[in-house]
Amino acid sequence: MASATLDLDTFVRDALLRGVDRASVQNALLHAGWAREQTQSALDAYADLDFPVPVPKPRPHLSARDAFFYLVLFTALYLSAYHLGSLLFDLINRAWPDPAMQNYWGSPEESMRWSIASILIAFPVFLFVSRQLGLALRKSPVKRLSATRRWLTYMTLFLAAGFLIGDLITLVYNALGGELTIRFGLKVIVAGVISGTIFGYYLWDLRRDEHEA
Repeated sequence: MASATLDLDTFVRDALLRGVDRASVQNALLHAGWAREQTQSALDAYADLDFPVPVPKPRPHLSARDAFFYLVLFTALYLSAYHLGSLLFDLINRAWPDPAMQNYWGSPEESMRWSIASILIAFPVFLFVSRQLGLALRKSPVKRLSATRRWLTYMTLFLAAGFLIGDLITLVYNALGGELTIRFGLKVIVAGVISGTIFGYYLWDLRRDEHEA
């Protein structure tokens, strides 16, 4: 695959160097069996400038420092989302107690303290790192297309989508069993709002990247 990509890039560069227009280069590649996305990506690697030789555009690059910041960002996001949901679940349990349920993981007060402590630390970290990365992206927009950033974003979308699907399955299962109580319904709403907000934001962010690419 790497060899094929190198061949494509070399062909595009040689064609542009010989003065072949972009539309003709793309048509030739499409007739040869290359996918339109691949040909467009190869052409987009070179600036459309009136210059004797093809001028390459900056390639997406993410330093080890940036990768570290993204790992911290998404870890803080996961912690914040999980403990926000846990805290709201505990509050729902206190408002609508169920005597039949046994607590195997310590007292509700201890669980709430852990959740509050985690949110107070993780969420400010998420906001701070998010701001720093936002400033870096404004200085170098090409970093939006970095593989590390996109992989972590898609992983976040996958996790959020998984929670949404599981949330809906649980809702339908309990509704069919006639066990749709206020307590359960509120928990479903909490889980749905948290995962749905994360999914919606990062899906919009990816679409914005593709539009600006």
